[in-house]
Amino acid sequence: MSQNEVDRSKRRFLIAATTAVGGVAAVVTVIPFVASMLPSQRAKAGGAPVEVDISKIEPGMILNVEWRGKPVWIVNRTKDMLDLLSKHDDKLVDPKSEMMQQPEYAKNATRSIKPEFLVAVGVCTHLGCSPTFRKEVGAADLGADWPGGFFCPCHGSKFDLAARVFQGVPAPTNLVIPPHKYLSDSRILIGDDSKGA
Repeated sequence: MSQNEVDRSKRRFLIAATTAVGGVAAVVTVIPFVASMLPSQRAKAGGAPVEVDISKIEPGMILNVEWRGKPVWIVNRTKDMLDLLSKHDDKLVDPKSEMMQQPEYAKNATRSIKPEFLVAVGVCTHLGCSPTFRKEVGAADLGADWPGGFFCPCHGSKFDLAARVFQGVPAPTNLVIPPHKYLSDSRILIGDDSKGA
């Protein structure tokens, strides 16, 4: 080999080594950037489904839980409460729940999977206030024809015990029913309805 000839094997080795080092450096540089774009553990937990024990909710009572930073109500409706639901359809904006505020499995007269349990997001569809649970029938401040339900004291919106909005109030639509499913007779998962409900 003359002194002017190029040693091709050394050249190939240097090119391969330089490429490998450059590739590793590029990956090391990109990893923190990509990691910063992923949601944090706190954000993941905030949007995660919430499992709730419903066995201790007495008939006629409500349980408040939080899901995605919003209140979610679980109401254990009595037979009397359920019987009242069909008596005021003519006063409701969307009595048959034809607007999309609920999954298909809750698109029925009770807006629920099991008639006795209402699961609804407790945020008024007007301006996002949180209505109060007013289960007493004929409450003095709500009128003799009040069938029980939810009342927003901020702007006067009224919802029945299936979270359906009454006509003539600021709220335009029924309260939202979140995706949910029963894990057993006593446990419910809010925020996930995969694998059937």
